[in-house]
Amino acid sequence: MNDRRPSSASRRLADARAFFDPQRLAIGRRLRGLRKNQLAALVGTTPTAVGQYEAGTHRPSERTLSQLALALGVPVEFFTVGHGARAVDSAHAHFRSLRSTSQIERDQALSHGHLAAGIVALLEHYVELPDVSIPEYPVWPEEIAGEGPIKAARLARQLLNVPRGPIRHVVRLLEQHGVVALHLPPVSRRLDAFSVSAHPRPLVLLNPAKGDYYRNRFDGGHELGHLIMHADAEPGSRIVEDQAHRFAAEFLMPEEEIAEQLPAMAQWDRLAALKAQWGVSMAALLYRGRTLGIMRDVTYRNAMSTMSSRGWRQQEPGVRPPLEQPTLLTKAVELLTEAGIGRDALAEQAHVSRGDFDLLVPERPYPPPAL
Repeated sequence: MNDRRPSSASRRLADARAFFDPQRLAIGRRLRGLRKNQLAALVGTTPTAVGQYEAGTHRPSERTLSQLALALGVPVEFFTVGHGARAVDSAHAHFRSLRSTSQIERDQALSHGHLAAGIVALLEHYVELPDVSIPEYPVWPEEIAGEGPIKAARLARQLLNVPRGPIRHVVRLLEQHGVVALHLPPVSRRLDAFSVSAHPRPLVLLNPAKGDYYRNRFDGGHELGHLIMHADAEPGSRIVEDQAHRFAAEFLMPEEEIAEQLPAMAQWDRLAALKAQWGVSMAALLYRGRTLGIMRDVTYRNAMSTMSSRGWRQQEPGVRPPLEQPTLLTKAVELLTEAGIGRDALAEQAHVSRGDFDLLVPERPYPPPAL
């Protein structure tokens, strides 16, 4: 007698088609940086058909769904609503480089945020992550030259229990207070860090492409400023970005602690020592000296001109420490692996490929340090 029961692969395809989520197809396409016509060419259909699938007016056949999964390098279950998947509000994603990056680049980065939010939701089903304890201090865009960002940064250091002096590890501080920090997989070097409020747990996605320890730390402070000040602000404006910049400067280099240390002239040895002490770039220190009125505008401009002529605007001299690494999700996965739930099982439950899972939650190639 022939066994007419459907195969496991057939059942998976049938279930994926029955519970097809149009938004997931759009996320998958953007994740790979593809336009509709490019994806259509890969699966042998038309851009109009792809648009109809993403709009939800038509549902792809099982054969087309299988081709879409193959073209995008995802399991067919990716196109269904994932385990506890949470929506990432793209309207409140604070991108810093709206003019220098393309919409495709921003969509690709935001799609990684969608995947990360789903993975976080899955891990929270098993592991208790730190409570979100980020304060709120709204600063409105209309407050162009006010002290709002400075007050917000001082409040943040107080409520996040930051001791006096330099912040030793910005990413660790974010994670300790419930923010999920991630390194973006390889994307455009033109894309800076961005943050998004993925309810109920905010995300900060850092771009490691430039490999700059000091820039990444400042980016972390900048995005924390957005999370604290701009929950309801329209992202992308120059004023909002300037406010987050001023927040990061005060958060990482408090005026009352650093003002007496900053030189009035471009003393490069002194700036290099302060750079190592505070974990910020010489360019940031020069700008801080200027904004605090310690360094005159003409002195600042001459110093920046010198940095440009020496190539220091691209790469400053001195030791380049390795980037601060997020570990919150990696530690959660390590705990689950010890409990018998490995990465393959977690990727399957999150409805993502193992490759995408490992890119967002990388394995540690070394034993965790003793704390």
